Amino acid sequence: MEIIEITDRDSLLIEQLLNIWESSVRATHLFLSAKEIESIKQYVPRALRKVPHLLAVKNEKGIPVGFMGIAEHRLEMLFISASERGKGLGKELLKYGIETYSVADLAVNEQNPLAKAFYEHMGFEVYRRTELDEQGNPYPLLYMRRKV
Repeated sequence: MEIIEITDRDSLLIEQLLNIWESSVRATHLFLSAKEIESIKQYVPRALRKVPHLLAVKNEKGIPVGFMGIAEHRLEMLFISASERGKGLGKELLKYGIETYSVADLAVNEQNPLAKAFYEHMGFEVYRRTELDEQGNPYPLLYMRRKV
Protein backbone atom coordinates (compact mmCIF):
# COMPACT_ATOMS: atom_id res chain seq x y z
CA MET A 1 0.00 0.00 0.00
CA GLU A 2 1.28 3.42 -0.95
CA ILE A 3 -0.32 6.84 -0.37
CA ILE A 4 0.53 9.47 -2.95
CA GLU A 5 -0.51 13.07 -3.54
CA ILE A 6 -1.86 13.41 -7.05
CA THR A 7 -0.42 16.31 -8.98
CA ASP A 8 -1.29 15.27 -12.53
CA ARG A 9 -5.05 14.86 -12.68
CA ASP A 10 -5.22 13.47 -16.18
CA SER A 11 -8.36 11.96 -17.73
CA LEU A 12 -7.30 8.36 -17.11
CA LEU A 13 -6.71 8.98 -13.42
CA ILE A 14 -10.00 10.87 -13.05
CA GLU A 15 -11.77 7.91 -14.68
CA GLN A 16 -10.08 5.46 -12.27
CA LEU A 17 -11.10 7.58 -9.27
CA LEU A 18 -14.64 7.94 -10.61
CA ASN A 19 -14.88 4.13 -10.79
CA ILE A 20 -13.69 3.89 -7.17
CA TRP A 21 -16.24 6.53 -6.17
CA GLU A 22 -19.09 4.67 -7.87
CA SER A 23 -18.06 1.30 -6.44
CA SER A 24 -17.84 2.77 -2.95
CA VAL A 25 -21.11 4.70 -3.17
CA ARG A 26 -23.05 1.69 -4.47
CA ALA A 27 -21.72 -0.36 -1.51
CA THR A 28 -22.28 2.24 1.22
CA HIS A 29 -24.89 4.80 0.19
CA LEU A 30 -27.86 2.46 0.20
CA PHE A 31 -30.24 5.39 0.60
CA LEU A 32 -29.48 6.57 -2.94
CA SER A 33 -31.28 5.15 -5.97
CA ALA A 34 -29.33 4.11 -9.06
CA LYS A 35 -30.75 7.19 -10.81
CA GLU A 36 -29.55 9.47 -8.01
CA ILE A 37 -26.07 7.93 -8.12
CA GLU A 38 -25.89 8.50 -11.88
CA SER A 39 -26.98 12.10 -11.38
CA ILE A 40 -24.40 12.80 -8.66
CA LYS A 41 -21.71 11.02 -10.70
CA GLN A 42 -21.85 13.85 -13.26
CA TYR A 43 -20.36 16.27 -10.68
CA VAL A 44 -17.61 14.02 -9.31
CA PRO A 45 -14.93 14.61 -11.99
CA ARG A 46 -15.16 18.37 -11.43
CA ALA A 47 -14.84 17.90 -7.66
CA LEU A 48 -11.82 15.65 -8.19
CA ARG A 49 -10.14 18.29 -10.35
CA LYS A 50 -10.92 21.19 -7.99
CA VAL A 51 -10.17 19.82 -4.51
CA PRO A 52 -6.84 21.37 -3.39
CA HIS A 53 -5.26 18.14 -2.09
CA LEU A 54 -6.14 14.86 -3.77
CA LEU A 55 -4.47 11.73 -2.41
CA ALA A 56 -4.76 8.14 -3.54
CA VAL A 57 -3.89 4.84 -1.98
CA LYS A 58 -2.46 2.35 -4.46
CA ASN A 59 -2.37 -1.42 -4.18
CA GLU A 60 0.71 -3.58 -4.68
CA LYS A 61 0.24 -3.34 -8.47
CA GLY A 62 0.31 0.47 -8.33
CA ILE A 63 -3.40 0.79 -9.11
CA PRO A 64 -5.50 3.32 -7.14
CA VAL A 65 -8.03 1.58 -4.89
CA GLY A 66 -9.07 4.54 -2.73
CA PHE A 67 -8.74 8.29 -2.48
CA MET A 68 -9.45 11.32 -0.35
CA GLY A 69 -9.72 15.03 -1.00
CA ILE A 70 -8.80 17.74 1.49
CA ALA A 71 -9.44 21.48 1.46
CA GLU A 72 -7.74 23.45 4.21
CA HIS A 73 -8.29 21.26 7.29
CA ARG A 74 -11.51 19.67 6.06
CA LEU A 75 -11.92 16.18 4.65
CA GLU A 76 -14.03 16.73 1.55
CA MET A 77 -14.17 13.13 0.32
CA LEU A 78 -12.90 9.69 1.21
CA PHE A 79 -13.81 6.65 -0.88
CA ILE A 80 -12.46 3.10 -0.96
CA SER A 81 -13.28 0.65 -3.76
CA ALA A 82 -15.94 -1.83 -2.60
CA SER A 83 -13.57 -4.77 -3.19
CA GLU A 84 -10.95 -3.18 -0.90
CA ARG A 85 -13.22 -2.20 2.01
CA GLY A 86 -12.40 -3.57 5.44
CA LYS A 87 -8.64 -3.75 4.84
CA GLY A 88 -7.69 -0.62 6.79
CA LEU A 89 -7.09 1.58 3.74
CA GLY A 90 -9.58 4.24 4.80
CA LYS A 91 -8.01 4.32 8.25
CA GLU A 92 -4.53 4.76 6.77
CA LEU A 93 -5.70 7.50 4.40
CA LEU A 94 -7.47 9.39 7.18
CA LYS A 95 -4.51 9.04 9.56
CA TYR A 96 -2.28 10.41 6.82
CA GLY A 97 -4.68 13.31 6.28
CA ILE A 98 -4.74 14.09 10.00
CA GLU A 99 -0.96 13.90 10.37
CA THR A 100 0.01 15.64 7.12
CA TYR A 101 -2.84 18.11 6.51
CA SER A 102 -4.24 18.53 10.04
CA VAL A 103 -7.68 17.29 8.99
CA ALA A 104 -9.97 18.44 11.76
CA ASP A 105 -13.51 18.31 10.38
CA LEU A 106 -15.77 16.65 7.83
CA ALA A 107 -19.38 16.04 6.89
CA VAL A 108 -20.96 12.61 6.53
CA ASN A 109 -24.39 11.49 5.37
CA GLU A 110 -26.51 10.63 8.38
CA GLN A 111 -27.94 7.72 6.36
CA ASN A 112 -24.47 6.15 6.15
CA PRO A 113 -24.11 4.82 9.72
CA LEU A 114 -20.99 2.77 8.95
CA ALA A 115 -19.15 5.92 7.86
CA LYS A 116 -20.33 7.80 10.95
CA ALA A 117 -19.11 4.95 13.18
CA PHE A 118 -15.77 4.87 11.32
CA TYR A 119 -15.20 8.59 11.86
CA GLU A 120 -16.21 8.30 15.52
CA HIS A 121 -13.72 5.46 15.90
CA MET A 122 -11.09 7.75 14.35
CA GLY A 123 -11.74 10.42 17.00
CA PHE A 124 -14.41 12.64 15.43
CA GLU A 125 -17.67 13.70 17.04
CA VAL A 126 -20.86 15.26 15.68
CA TYR A 127 -21.25 18.97 16.38
CA ARG A 128 -24.01 19.92 13.92
CA ARG A 129 -26.74 18.35 11.79
CA THR A 130 -28.53 19.67 8.73
CA GLU A 131 -31.70 18.38 7.09
CA LEU A 132 -30.30 18.87 3.57
CA ASP A 133 -26.96 18.07 1.99
CA GLU A 134 -24.74 20.80 0.56
CA GLN A 135 -26.54 20.60 -2.81
CA GLY A 136 -29.94 21.08 -1.18
CA ASN A 137 -31.01 17.44 -1.46
CA PRO A 138 -32.96 15.74 1.36
CA TYR A 139 -30.00 13.81 2.76
CA PRO A 140 -29.22 14.96 6.29
CA LEU A 141 -25.56 15.69 6.98
CA LEU A 142 -23.68 15.27 10.22
CA TYR A 143 -20.79 17.68 10.66
CA MET A 144 -18.01 16.17 12.70
CA ARG A 145 -14.78 17.50 14.16
CA ARG A 146 -11.82 15.89 15.86
CA LYS A 147 -11.98 15.76 19.61
CA VAL A 148 -9.21 17.77 21.20
